[in-house]
Amino acid sequence: MKFLAGLGLILYGVANQSSAFAFTARPAFGAKQFRHHLASGLQAVGVETLGIVGGGTVGGGIVEILENNRELFTKMTGKEINVARLAVKDLSKARDFDTPSSTTVSDNFEDILDDGSIDTVVEVMGGTSLAKDVVIKSLKSGKNVVTANKALIADCLVEIENTVIEVNAARGEGESPVEFRYEAAVCGGIPIISSLQGDFVGDEITMCTGIINGCTNYMLTEMDKNGLSYEESLKGASELGYAEADPTLDVGGFDARSKLKILMRLAFGIDVEEDEISCKGIPELTKEDFEYAAMLGGTIKLTGVAKKISDSEVAAFVSPTYLDNGDTLASISGATNAVEIQSKNLVRSTYTGQGAGRYPTANSCINDIIKVARGDINPLPFNSKGPASLKFVNDFKSKFYIRMRYRDQNGITKDCGNLCEENDIGIYSILQNPIKNRNDACFVLMTDSVKLSQVKKFVAQIEGKDWCKGDVFFMPMLRDEDL
Repeated sequence: MKFLAGLGLILYGVANQSSAFAFTARPAFGAKQFRHHLASGLQAVGVETLGIVGGGTVGGGIVEILENNRELFTKMTGKEINVARLAVKDLSKARDFDTPSSTTVSDNFEDILDDGSIDTVVEVMGGTSLAKDVVIKSLKSGKNVVTANKALIADCLVEIENTVIEVNAARGEGESPVEFRYEAAVCGGIPIISSLQGDFVGDEITMCTGIINGCTNYMLTEMDKNGLSYEESLKGASELGYAEADPTLDVGGFDARSKLKILMRLAFGIDVEEDEISCKGIPELTKEDFEYAAMLGGTIKLTGVAKKISDSEVAAFVSPTYLDNGDTLASISGATNAVEIQSKNLVRSTYTGQGAGRYPTANSCINDIIKVARGDINPLPFNSKGPASLKFVNDFKSKFYIRMRYRDQNGITKDCGNLCEENDIGIYSILQNPIKNRNDACFVLMTDSVKLSQVKKFVAQIEGKDWCKGDVFFMPMLRDEDL
């Protein structure tokens, strides 16, 4: 800490997750006060009052971390951080954390909105209906908001952004702007939001990709390393608490798609409707796919990918993808998440860590709370919008893996060759394990780099052939150089 008497400012330097130092300017107080402040070890000179909406796993983790680090956080911010109110769904439900004696617990979130003493509302209830009311009403009442709600942000990003802009435009002179913080919304404990907000400001991002769902990465790791079927790996994920009672959002790729939409806005300044982003989950994957991937020297991961395919176009998708075993993302196992950013200046940056769970998610919420308490200002929570000329296109080029199940008969190879020629698809190679049952066998066609739209048309034509059994499975290579 440095005292700059000439400027009348105190600068607090606090290391953030990217090992840079963020300095926040505050008006200086008198010399006597300053000497006392130093001698007392940075005792609180103010109070940051919180209202937490949601007393479940993450809400409990936030309360615990705040209470266990109270003295440290006071030194970091110059404020006491107090949880004045906690709103929960069911007052009769037993909690697995201790609530501070000074905290009022209720089952009505309006109590938090109506409390003028509350500076910051922490929304960790989940969902997109009541949670939206909490977030929008809090912002409009002049309260800062910290949230971990990716579904809400993905669904209401533009409305939230406009609300922040409107509220801050109406603030009077000398009033601090209202802050909207959401580090925990994407990949839990990985500081990818703050990095995209601050570490690439002089750079140009060309690709954002990652393993951004822990449940499916655990399942695919089990299928790859231990030879489990999809059903067996899902059962294991459920027993460990990685999968919800209804796992559709995870295994269908929809959870990853919500996160990808947010990352796309931060990386490229482009707003896209979620259902416009191509999304394929993992239920169609089989043991055979991992056998073929091993033959190629790689593995399969569910990835979210957004990339510039030209100066004016961005493409994005969520899908299982083939990765070479030497790829950094191929080594990400279990429920771990990883995000890779490719850019012109930094070339390739990879962020790895726990993507969910009580303490990883709560830790990211705490980081946001600390930033708000010490007065950090981010006027553009979703970064600035990209140029109007930059458009989203729901098509992209890649090498593709196409697996076809068939009943044996003459002419199969000829049909594939003719349809590939008709759709201008180059065949890189054909893979086939020894046939055990001629009425139920499969083979894989690896293509040269072609458009997704070409592959979809080819697949629809193949599925119309009498020798083809069931749906054809296809997935892109994450990197064309992998073959």
